[in-house]
Amino acid sequence: MSASIKGARVIAAHDGVAEMVITIVYDNGGQTEVTLDAAASDALMSSCDATTLTQLHGHPWQKVRDALTLSYNRYQ
Repeated sequence: MSASIKGARVIAAHDGVAEMVITIVYDNGGQTEVTLDAAASDALMSSCDATTLTQLHGHPWQKVRDALTLSYNRYQ
């Protein structure tokens, strides 16, 4: 089963830093949302060569996974 980014929106985090919520859609129509911190959001935008949230649409979910991994590993 493959999945791709359906949409994204910016939200305020508890510490006042913007975060991004990504909607991922699966082939069977199911959807899920994933929250990315600022570092993961920047990584995702870069990996998708996106300058706007709408440009994320259609990119594979693996780019979200990789952005989350990059964000997590910055503390290692």
